[in-house]
Amino acid sequence: MRLARTVGSRGRLPGALAAAAILATAITVVRVGPAAATSYVPISGQGSTWSENALAQWIKDVQQYGMRINYDGDGSTQGRQAFIAGTTDFAASDIPFQTNPNDGSAPETPMPNSFAYMPITAGGTVFMYNLTIDGQRVTNLRLSGQNIAKIFAGQITNWDNPAIAADNPALSLPNEPIVPVVRSDGAGSSFEFSEWMINQYPSIWNSFCNTAGRAPTCGPTSFYPTVPGMIAQSGDLGVAGYVAQNYAAGSIGYVEYSYAVNAHFPVVNMLNAAGYYTEPTPQNVAVSLLQAQINMDASNPAVYLTENLSNVYTDPDPRSYPLSSYSYLILPTTVQGQFTADKGKTLAAFSYYAMCQGQQDSASLGYSPMPINLVEASFAQIAKIPGADVQNINIQSCNNPTFTPSGQNLLAQDAPQPPACDKQGPTQCTSGTGGAATVSTPVSGSKKAGVAGPAPARSLKSPTATTSAGATPGSSTSTTVSTTGTGPGSVTATTGPSGDEALRRILNTSPYPANMTLTAARGWSLNQALIALVTLAVLMVIVVPGLVARRMRKRRP
Repeated sequence: MRLARTVGSRGRLPGALAAAAILATAITVVRVGPAAATSYVPISGQGSTWSENALAQWIKDVQQYGMRINYDGDGSTQGRQAFIAGTTDFAASDIPFQTNPNDGSAPETPMPNSFAYMPITAGGTVFMYNLTIDGQRVTNLRLSGQNIAKIFAGQITNWDNPAIAADNPALSLPNEPIVPVVRSDGAGSSFEFSEWMINQYPSIWNSFCNTAGRAPTCGPTSFYPTVPGMIAQSGDLGVAGYVAQNYAAGSIGYVEYSYAVNAHFPVVNMLNAAGYYTEPTPQNVAVSLLQAQINMDASNPAVYLTENLSNVYTDPDPRSYPLSSYSYLILPTTVQGQFTADKGKTLAAFSYYAMCQGQQDSASLGYSPMPINLVEASFAQIAKIPGADVQNINIQSCNNPTFTPSGQNLLAQDAPQPPACDKQGPTQCTSGTGGAATVSTPVSGSKKAGVAGPAPARSLKSPTATTSAGATPGSSTSTTVSTTGTGPGSVTATTGPSGDEALRRILNTSPYPANMTLTAARGWSLNQALIALVTLAVLMVIVVPGLVARRMRKRRP
């Protein structure tokens, strides 16, 4: 009996060692698998300059994973046309394909069921300007929507116009010509700007369209009309670059917010429907886009996830910014032109990154991170890309700073109310905006009008303003506003952090790891299956011989 025990122990030891060796070898193979599987084919895209600053950052971020993506910001129109021609792998556009344009341009005719829209960035189209008073840069300019429309229609041509003075009681504006700077290329921002003008100030737009020689095709247009006195530049960078020059005094141009921030130039505080002058901070954009009507008809890919912004223009929330909008990636859903399934694998991986981890960069870049409903919808769009390694992502661990695991929109919830001095009337905040947020403007108008009081958080990377969120515009109480409802009447005030504290928390803190791994969607991956099989084999080698030996011993007399 003693000999049998010794032999049994010695017999199980080599078996255990052999099993351990098998397990080590299998684990080595499993670890090599992902490295071999994560090779990516380079891809290229082109289009929107409005979203280019965000795309450029994400493209840089994913290089660490072996992805190589070339993006040419040549305007939304060029991007859509290249997609139709099959000369790019994906496009970025601020607007959908124009299959039935009303501006006299040729219809765009992509192949049916060959594409999917995926909202990728949210932000605000702003009016960056170059204006001084007695050698001091103006950083707190305010304009009503009507005055903006008239400036870009050639109807208001001087900065000391009484209508502009009424917007700015604290400023004695100079007798200096206004130089509107518009886009020379086919731009989605031009389309959305003209669409807003047509919706809100049709008579101003129609008169301008007629003067510019565009009538009768006066619908929204990607090719902005020009009249004498205007300057046209290519791309957001071209517009921002011109306005920022010393020789461009008196100029004003429309760009995405991030370009003004990067240029360290101010932006216009735009009058909203609630009677407050605001700028498109990440929080204000998040609030505004709660009113955007998103087409959720998944059966029609030609319109699915496209936006109707009519309610954004007239949003009665004091924090809203009227020219808030989304921009899209146009994803291929069939192999076409230069696009292949191998490229689809790269494009899908990049798209997943952009919608989750990449959104952490949005606020610091001058955008507003995407809300939860569009992030969830984007996953279904990504799955349509040929060659996509479809991922099963738990939305609660998406690493997107806009929403909590429970789905609350943090940016909208914690958005601060505007200060009282930003309300239309006899007072005006002196604090700066956009890329000049830390530079106040000396009072040159009515001494009683200038107020250096609390102003909303405007510095994106290092918030320093002290205005708290509140249920009442202009109040100094530290409250937050829950906006989980669907309309203006659904807000509920609750105690919470100030807007600055909330933004700092959102930008600098995340409960999720930065290097989140996306898992396979359907069943177990090959690695998971190998590990399970090896584990089972080890258990059988170690446990089964012992059980057999014990049973044999019990049978002996």
